[in-house]
Amino acid sequence: MTILLAPMEGLLDHPLREVLTEVGGIDRCVTEFIRITDQLLPARVFTRVMPELFNGSRTRAGTPVRAQLLGSDPNCLAENAARLAELGAEGIDLNFGCPAKTVNRHRGGAVLLDEPELLHAIMAAVRRAVPADLPVSAKMRLGHRDDERRIEAAQALAAGGAGELVVHARTKLQGYRPPAFWHRVADIRAAVAIPVVANGEIWTASDAQRARAESGCHGLMLGRGQVADPGLAWALRAADGAAPHPVTWAGLQPGLSRFWALVALKAAPRFRAGRMKQWLNLLRRRYPEAQAAFEQVRAVTDPAAVAAVLGLSTVVVPQSASVPGPPDLTLAG
Repeated sequence: MTILLAPMEGLLDHPLREVLTEVGGIDRCVTEFIRITDQLLPARVFTRVMPELFNGSRTRAGTPVRAQLLGSDPNCLAENAARLAELGAEGIDLNFGCPAKTVNRHRGGAVLLDEPELLHAIMAAVRRAVPADLPVSAKMRLGHRDDERRIEAAQALAAGGAGELVVHARTKLQGYRPPAFWHRVADIRAAVAIPVVANGEIWTASDAQRARAESGCHGLMLGRGQVADPGLAWALRAADGAAPHPVTWAGLQPGLSRFWALVALKAAPRFRAGRMKQWLNLLRRRYPEAQAAFEQVRAVTDPAAVAAVLGLSTVVVPQSASVPGPPDLTLAG
């Protein structure tokens, strides 16, 4: 089974990619989207979203990371994809799945699924702009307002040169509301000759088994489910016959401290407590201890107080952790 870690704007960024890939079980990550409008972005924009570029396009655990671009201008997307290739990106992923109103209003994300001709033009332009051996993939939903054009959209991307297609099994209008319609992905898989990966509403190993059965897909992309249960990828592999690899709350504590340290590098002090509470809020679906921790810090906004309450240790973040900065940077709280 191929297991991918989803791109999720405002949640699954570099700090969480680092921690979740250290827990293990994940084959590849995709960054949160990098918005492309009308210009070639400087390298610092790409490395800010994807610090893994400093580490061979891999997390510290060695998991490959693919850069995701979002936009609607084929030529501009192609130019920026070429720049990412020069910077050493493992691959390029194109976002045709974002449901955010602001993004869609500016002709980005899922709204483009109503324009298969443009999807083809974007994919073909990006494919031509990067080396032939560099993977180019795409992520889409079942559609914009409905799923009537899902096959046409998928075929346009495949014909444009996509090497892999991830399908979030809901339309833009369905957002993130359960259920996910995995059986509708099966039609897409049958209509294209490239690998198709199912995504959406996979919280448990039993969800994963149903998603694979209904979609016919060998690969799965995990998002909120993996954030809520960092051992989910291992649980999926165990259900497939691999040795069990339980992730206990105690075993997750070094990861929480590392996450806190990486957030301190990335976020201004006033945002740090919110990032920890955001993750704890999801972790409490799986761990009773996370519920208790969340209650302890729910009203706390001071980063030092959060660290003290949760017992977050001082963490040494070397330069090899794929973050820019001096080596052996020690952070506390």
